[in-house]
Amino acid sequence: MKVLVIGANGKVGQQVVSMLHAHERHTVRAMVRKQEQLAAFQKKGIEAVLADLEGTVDEIAEAAKGCDAIVFSAGSGGHTGADKTLLVDLDGAVKAMEAAEKVGIKRFVMVSSFQAHNRENWPENLKPYYVAKHYADRMLMNSGLNYTIIRPGYLLNEKGTGLVAVAENLNVGSIPREDVARTIVQSLDEPNTYKKAFDLMSGDTEIAEALKSL
Repeated sequence: MKVLVIGANGKVGQQVVSMLHAHERHTVRAMVRKQEQLAAFQKKGIEAVLADLEGTVDEIAEAAKGCDAIVFSAGSGGHTGADKTLLVDLDGAVKAMEAAEKVGIKRFVMVSSFQAHNRENWPENLKPYYVAKHYADRMLMNSGLNYTIIRPGYLLNEKGTGLVAVAENLNVGSIPREDVARTIVQSLDEPNTYKKAFDLMSGDTEIAEALKSL
C-alpha cells in the first residue's frame, strides 16, 4: 500500500519513512511543511509533499491523494504552548481524518501517547498535550476509518531491540523510537490491529508476535 506519513520530519516519522521506503510491499509519501525538508527527502529518492496541519482540510486531502493509508506521527513539539498543541495535536489530527475520508482512504494509524485514554494517569505538567491526544483518539475511534492507535511510553533514541509489550493498559516504561516505528509499519496490514488502541513499551516479545496477540 502507499502510505502518507504526516509528521515525516519528526524523530519517529523519519524512521517510519525510511522503513517504508525500503519495504517490499509498501511505498511512502512524506508530508512536510518546509521546503528544505521536502528537498532533503527528495534528495534520498523519497516522494514528498508540502502541506501544513494548520492549513485547510483540502490542502491535506490534496497531499493524500493516491495513498491507501495515513500514518499520523505529527506533534507540536515540546517547546510550544498549549495553543499549538490544540492546533496541531488535536485539530491537525482531526483535519487529517477528514482529509482521509474526503479522498477515500480507510486505513489510519495514529501515534498517540501512553495512557492517553486514562485521565487519572496524565502527568500534571503535560495535561494540555494529553487532552489533545485523548480527544483526537476519540474522534478517530468514532470515525468511519479503519484505525490503529498506538500509545508508546517514554521515547528513547537508542537502537531498537525488536522486542515489545502491547496491551490496552501497561505500567509506565520506555521504548526506543526505532521500535515504535517498526510497530507502526507492521501494524499497517496486520488485521489484528484493526480498530484497536494499545499501550506500547519495550518488552520480551517480537513485534509481529505481540501484535497478533492483541
